[in-house]
Amino acid sequence: MTLRRALSWLAHVAVVAIVLAMLMPVIYMIGMSFRTSTEIIEQPLGMPNSLYLGNYETVLASMPYLRSVINSIGITLAVTLMVAFLGSLAAYPLARRTNRFTRIVIMLVALGLATPPFVTITPIYVIFRNLGLLDSYVGIIIAFTALNLPLAVFFYTSFIGAIPKELEEAARLDNCNNWQIYWYIIRPLLGPATATLSLFVTLMVWNDFTYPLLLLSSPEKSTVMISVYRFLGNLNVQPDQLFPAAVLGSLPLLVLFVIFQRRIVAGVTAGAVK
Repeated sequence: MTLRRALSWLAHVAVVAIVLAMLMPVIYMIGMSFRTSTEIIEQPLGMPNSLYLGNYETVLASMPYLRSVINSIGITLAVTLMVAFLGSLAAYPLARRTNRFTRIVIMLVALGLATPPFVTITPIYVIFRNLGLLDSYVGIIIAFTALNLPLAVFFYTSFIGAIPKELEEAARLDNCNNWQIYWYIIRPLLGPATATLSLFVTLMVWNDFTYPLLLLSSPEKSTVMISVYRFLGNLNVQPDQLFPAAVLGSLPLLVLFVIFQRRIVAGVTAGAVK
């Protein structure tokens, strides 16, 4: 065995080991969800001998799972679309007009990225209370959109700056205005960037706990994470309820990524090549 083949083999082994280490918590969570509380107490690190579905039946009967999944999917989809559209629309002039004003705006956007999310909790709550947007889908969508817009603007600005200006000049020769250039020339080229951005936005919105808990008080409007929290409570958490609830909370997002994995990977790699 040559040195190059040995190094390649060690690299593959290292990658597999890292992947397995990252997947171990997920495998443990899924395995524990099919065990009774007695089995978990007796052997905390053991794996199930049989698939016990009673835990899932209890969880599904005790929490509005389907409604919360629909709420999470609707909110996540709406936020992702709005962030992608408004972010790219705002980034287009910032990327093309490089003057002192646009540089100041970009610096302010970067400042928005550096602001911790918990700093904005109280102002958002007070503003939404005065506007009557508490406990509404519109309010939570606006809040998540505002929180993710700095990332989208900063992200799209660098990507649009790499698009050749000759494409726009050719469009202007055909009497296209700024909106037509954005919609028909720039927007279609943002597919790889949008796929990458959508991945980050989806993870942030789906897994967020603080803002849905703060802005949505009605149980029928709760997201998956809030429904799981209200089902488990914060005192005397039972392991036979914790693990299946965690699996059900993560399952829809996992299914979405499995369905769209090719587009996500293609978008990320295309953006890297770009």
